[in-house]
Amino acid sequence: MAAAAPAAPTPNTAMRELRGDRSPAEFAVVIRRAAREIGEHVSCDARYIGRVEAGEIRCPNYAYERVFRHLWPDRSLTDLGFTPRTAFRGLLPARRVTPPTPRHPDEENDDVRRRTFLGGGPTALAAVLGLDDPARAAVPGSALPPARVPAPRRVGAADVQAVEQAVRDIREADDAHGADNLFDLAGQSLRGAYTLLNEGEYSLATERRLQATAGELAISVGWLAHDSNRLADARSFYAEALATSRMANDTALEAHVFCNSAFLARDAGRPREALRAAQAGQSAARQLDSDRLLALLALREAGAWAVLRDRAACERALSRAHTLFDRGESEADPEWMSFFGEAELAGLESQCWSALGEWDLAGDRAGRAIALQQPHFVRNRMLYTAELAHDRLGRGDLAGAAEYGSAAVALLGEVRSARIRAMLADTAARLRGHESVREVRVFLTGYDRSLAA
Repeated sequence: MAAAAPAAPTPNTAMRELRGDRSPAEFAVVIRRAAREIGEHVSCDARYIGRVEAGEIRCPNYAYERVFRHLWPDRSLTDLGFTPRTAFRGLLPARRVTPPTPRHPDEENDDVRRRTFLGGGPTALAAVLGLDDPARAAVPGSALPPARVPAPRRVGAADVQAVEQAVRDIREADDAHGADNLFDLAGQSLRGAYTLLNEGEYSLATERRLQATAGELAISVGWLAHDSNRLADARSFYAEALATSRMANDTALEAHVFCNSAFLARDAGRPREALRAAQAGQSAARQLDSDRLLALLALREAGAWAVLRDRAACERALSRAHTLFDRGESEADPEWMSFFGEAELAGLESQCWSALGEWDLAGDRAGRAIALQQPHFVRNRMLYTAELAHDRLGRGDLAGAAEYGSAAVALLGEVRSARIRAMLADTAARLRGHESVREVRVFLTGYDRSLAA
C-alpha cells in the first residue's frame, strides 16, 4: 500500500500579520535583536521568515520559542500560528543537528550593509529604509500616511539647506511646546528628505551632506516619538538613523544616535541597553573633540547606573560629566546640543539622584535646573517642575509635591508632551486620598480641570 502523500503546508497567517509592512529582512532584524535582549542567539534571516510564513516550520525550536514569547508574552505558540510542541513529541526521529553558521557580532546591520553595498548610493539607502516604493513612501513601522513623491530632479545645496532648516525648526518648536503636535509634521519632512535621496540626482558631496541631514532628521522624529510616549516608534527611527550613520561613515551622527538611544532605553526600563548605548556613544564621540558631547554621554551613562542602583558607578560618571562640562564649549560641539547648558546638567543629575532614592539631592538639583533654565525652553521648565513634584513626594512632602504639581499644571496649556503628562498623572494618582491637605486639594482640582479642558 502506497504511503499517503504529506499534506501541503498551511501558511502561517498569524506571523504574516505580525510582520505587517516590514520586509522579511527587517522582521528578521527585530527577532535577532529581541534574542540578544534575553541572551539567545538565533540566525534568523529573510529565508527563515519566508519558511515560517509558508508554514514549512510548523513548530519553532526552543530558542526561537523563547524569543517569540519575549516579543509577544501574551501569545501562545498556537496564537502565533504554530502547532503545539506536544503534537510532535514521540513522532519525530532524532536527527543530526548542524550548528548554525557563525554570524558577524553586529548582525543587526548585516542586511542593511549587504543591500547597501550591492546597490550602492542613495537609491540603496532609500530601499533599506522602505522608501523606494512611491506608492508607500512612508517610514517603516510608522502609522504615518504615504506622502506624494515628486518627480526626480537635480538636488542641490538649496534643497539640503531646506532639510537642515526643517531640523532646526522642529527642534525649536519642540523646545517650546513639546512633541505631541509635531510628530506627524516631522514625519512628513523625514519622508521628503529620504525621497530626495531616493529620487534625486546630486553630486557625491551633496549625497554625504544629505545623508547626514536625513539622519539628524530621523533622530529628531525619533525624539518626538519618545516625548510622545511612542517608545517603539522612537526605537525604530533611531535604528534608521544609526543605519544611515554607518552607511555614511558619519561618526558625529552615530554619537548622536547612541546618546538619544541611551535616554530612550532608560525610560523604557532597559538600563543595561542604556548603559551600552551611552558607552558606545562615548567611544564614537572621542573622535570629535567635543567635551560637552562627552559630558552629555557621561550623564546618560550615569542615568543608566542609577537605574541599576549602582551608586558608586553613577557618581564616577557624574564626576566625569562635570569635569568635561567645566572645560567649556568648543567649535566642535554639535549644533543639536544647544539645549545642553547648566540647567540640563542639573536636571539630568537630578534624575540620577531620584532613581537612587536620594530625594533631597534630587530636589536640590531639580530646583537649580528650574532656576537656570532659559525662558524659551518651556517644555524643559515644565519637565523639571514635574520632576521636583515627584522628588518632594518621594521624601513625603505632600504639600510641596502638590505645589510644584500645580506649577507644572499651569504650563500644560503651552506644552504638549505625553511623557511629562504621564509624570504628572503619576503624581496625581499618588496624591489622591490626601485631599485633606489644602495644597493637594488645589493641585488635584486644577489637574482634573486641565484634563477636562
